[in-house]
Amino acid sequence: MKRIAWTAAAATIALFAMGADAAQQQDFSKVEVKTTDLGHNTYMLEGAGGNVTIAVGANGVIMVDAQFAPMHDKLKAAIAKVTNLPVKYLINTHYHGDHTGGNAAFAKEGATIVANEKLKDRLANPPPGANGQTPAPAPAEALPKQTFADKTTVSVGGRTAQVTHISAHTDTDAVVYFPDANVLAVGDTGGPHRYPNIALGGSIGGMISGVETYLKIANAQTKIVPGHGPLSTKADFQDYHDRLVQIRDRVAKLKAEGKSEDQAVAAKPLAPDIQAWAKQDDMASERVVRQVYRTLS
Repeated sequence: MKRIAWTAAAATIALFAMGADAAQQQDFSKVEVKTTDLGHNTYMLEGAGGNVTIAVGANGVIMVDAQFAPMHDKLKAAIAKVTNLPVKYLINTHYHGDHTGGNAAFAKEGATIVANEKLKDRLANPPPGANGQTPAPAPAEALPKQTFADKTTVSVGGRTAQVTHISAHTDTDAVVYFPDANVLAVGDTGGPHRYPNIALGGSIGGMISGVETYLKIANAQTKIVPGHGPLSTKADFQDYHDRLVQIRDRVAKLKAEGKSEDQAVAAKPLAPDIQAWAKQDDMASERVVRQVYRTLS
């Protein structure tokens, strides 16, 4: 893998579920897009929001995620550094604004938005954000025009994206595999040394089974693009999977013993080992314990 020389360090946002309120706090003028060549005309773009993957075909580009809306021009400029071909398809890995904010602008330029069928409703009828306020509905052009329930395939100029729905981080998740490049984009369903973030429609069981789904797709040479953080490997995600199982089992044990949610938090089941692995503090660990506890049956 080689990094294109014209790029510089990217500004990134550490939270998984970013919305309009987070976008308003970001100074996008200072963001520079970093491009990593993954081989076989496939690239990872890092800027502000979720990581982007592009696959360049003979007559167009397949794009995975579009970051925040104000990043459109910078992403377009980064794409122009590797190809002058248009973005034909834009695949969303889930509904959060740091991945779908650029939908409308790319759609106006001719891209067809592709997503799980539940994502369209989430953008048209958004749930309340982390601040308790309900965002404005996405404009019509930002909504996916091509939806699917379980699986779909998108092809452009000899490039093919295999898209699979999972319910993990949210119930709108999709993972995207480019078999000719052996590149897998997994959205916010996880990443090395990251705590799981379980949002609307997600669950700890779904996070675990979702990772298992794409671990079966990947091999030792697969380049995995997480929603946030550095390019990863199958081994990285196997470790992540195993930590998810530990987190689930520890919280499940406390719940089975009759502990309340607050009592489970007070027991600090993720300390010290998993908390150290994730490089997180007690506040972040409390959030995870509460999320896991609530999604355990």
